[in-house]
Amino acid sequence: MAKNLVIVESPAKVKTIKKFLGSNYEVMASGGHVRDLPKSQMGIDVEHGFEPKYITIRGKGETLSALRKAEKKADKVYLATDPDREGEAISWHLSEALKIDPKKQKRITFNEITKSAVKESIKHPRAIDMDLVDAQQTRRILDRMVGYKISPLLWKKVKRGLSAGRVQSVALRIIADREDEITAFIPEEYWTLDIELFVGEEKKPLTAKFFGTNKKLTVSSKEEMDAILHALDGAEYTVEEVKKSERLKKPPLPFTTSTLQQEAANALNFSTQKTMRLAQQLYEGIDIKGSGTIGLITYLRTDSTRISDEAITAAKEYITANYGAEYAAEAPDKPGNDRKKIQDAHEAIRPTDLSLTPVMVKDSLTRDQFRLYQLIWRRFTACRMTPARYEATAIRIGAAGYRFTVSASRLLFDGFRSVYTDSEEEQDENHTIRGNIEKGMTLKAGEKTARQHFTQPPAHYTEASLVRALEEKGIGRPSTYAPTITTIIARRYVTKENKNLYVTELGEIVNHIMKDAFPAIVDENFTANLESLLDSIEEGKTNWKTVVENFYPDLDEAVKAAEINLEKVTIADEVSDVVCEECGRNMVIKYGPHGKFLACPGFPECRNTKPYLEKIGVPCPKCGKDLVIRKAKKGRRYFGCESAPECDFMSWAKPSSRRCPQCGGYMVEKGARLVCEDKACGYICANNADEES
Repeated sequence: MAKNLVIVESPAKVKTIKKFLGSNYEVMASGGHVRDLPKSQMGIDVEHGFEPKYITIRGKGETLSALRKAEKKADKVYLATDPDREGEAISWHLSEALKIDPKKQKRITFNEITKSAVKESIKHPRAIDMDLVDAQQTRRILDRMVGYKISPLLWKKVKRGLSAGRVQSVALRIIADREDEITAFIPEEYWTLDIELFVGEEKKPLTAKFFGTNKKLTVSSKEEMDAILHALDGAEYTVEEVKKSERLKKPPLPFTTSTLQQEAANALNFSTQKTMRLAQQLYEGIDIKGSGTIGLITYLRTDSTRISDEAITAAKEYITANYGAEYAAEAPDKPGNDRKKIQDAHEAIRPTDLSLTPVMVKDSLTRDQFRLYQLIWRRFTACRMTPARYEATAIRIGAAGYRFTVSASRLLFDGFRSVYTDSEEEQDENHTIRGNIEKGMTLKAGEKTARQHFTQPPAHYTEASLVRALEEKGIGRPSTYAPTITTIIARRYVTKENKNLYVTELGEIVNHIMKDAFPAIVDENFTANLESLLDSIEEGKTNWKTVVENFYPDLDEAVKAAEINLEKVTIADEVSDVVCEECGRNMVIKYGPHGKFLACPGFPECRNTKPYLEKIGVPCPKCGKDLVIRKAKKGRRYFGCESAPECDFMSWAKPSSRRCPQCGGYMVEKGARLVCEDKACGYICANNADEES
């Protein structure tokens, strides 16, 4: 019998696929990439057509040797690496490294590791798609150029070990820009008013919310609210309008890579890296008790919400049998503006077999595998169910020329919500309004509650919201989000606290250098345009060398200019007035992975170091000693007293030496303005003038 060799990426797939194909097939794993650009140099011949210089990855010699022996014995070689650009490139590298005879070489792909999908792929082999390979090569080359040209510059200007990346630098800028927005934000006061209204003899009141007059009215001060309350004293509350309608809430679309990362972060508190690692395990296969190894979900790197006809049919049958025919959706919803991207040919992320419910496989999964599988299973099941239906009631009430509103909704049919509720979805009010309310009725007033509020600054980015922002701006692709976020945290450019991402002092410096010296690299539109060019290469519309030839000269010129111009921002060893107690020298200010510190200039003879407390020239509002810049445990900067812990003063915003002329409290800098820290006071003035703004 003819022997066939199937080469996959992950060793975890070998046993499963071997079981599907039988003894006539030998299945082996490459362990991912076998060739790459060398680490010791850029590895791109810029003088001769930008040809990449690939070498065997260290440690892959034995793998390649074993694959060569198996390849020589095989009549056919099926390259079954992952169904995306990266997987296509790995197949091409294997073909080149193993020197496979083109006559016996076959490229196969499958979206799920199931017996039917794998066997079907064997029946429909194809040639390696060089457009896909070129798209991946171009991304690798562009990233290598940026990294190997700019990173050494950062080593010279800041410290060794830093890095710049085509996508990571843009992600850092997005986070830094949000920090600037938050710092410059000035809260504005506003008031809300709720009133209890009773219908007839009903004991449970309605809560009506203040709307305004004939148009929405914002109440900005206590004086304005007092005037409204005074006008309402003894006023008659009359129902002016009662509207009832039926509202449909559509089911969510199935998961793509980015929406899975976002929802797993919000609902399960998983990092993007953890989500992708667990999803990879579910895709490659889990040993299910009594059933053997089964791939539980479809391919995890996809931008598409498309579902195969077979999966739609199977979902309808399952939902009808387990929930009832009224819960099963008839026709697939069109995703509308589902953008065509690299992985659009794939399906959405879904269970390979809907009958394998989370409860059935729970004992075979780790806790986190189970939670992620349950999330994917519920989302896909919900997307093939009917909408939820609500009866919505909107009531408008008039009093003393003002308008109040009451809104309520009652669930008529739960539909998809019987299975799934989005983590960020506001819970629908599900109550009926007691008593029969009709237009013209007079309601009895109860307690009035006026509350003071202040507008909130934009929220700090979380991993979930950063992934959403990168996707919306067209920066990067699903496979790049997790490693991008992991890198900027590992480099200590960004720190993560309670889900929120904060830029560290080191991140601020690197971001400023990138914005000043390489504005195109960190420009969102420029980076998004490069992604479009990569898509164009994949579609065979653009030559990859044209993209690289246009990119490199500008980068090279910017690096050469930065070599000269960025000398001014070199962090020199600034001499401090602190004397080294070990050798008597004045200590100097150094910059390390966690920011500035004091070190003896007599290194290596004297190795004395100590924390550096940078004074900001402002006295502590509590004790009068100097305020200094300090660091939280994870690297975020704040302002505290030099005598800490004896004095516990701290502020995230930079305090000013000026006192508030209204209340005498301390003020903080918010962009070009100074704001009193006491929100009840609310005094604001220009940072460089005494006049009130």
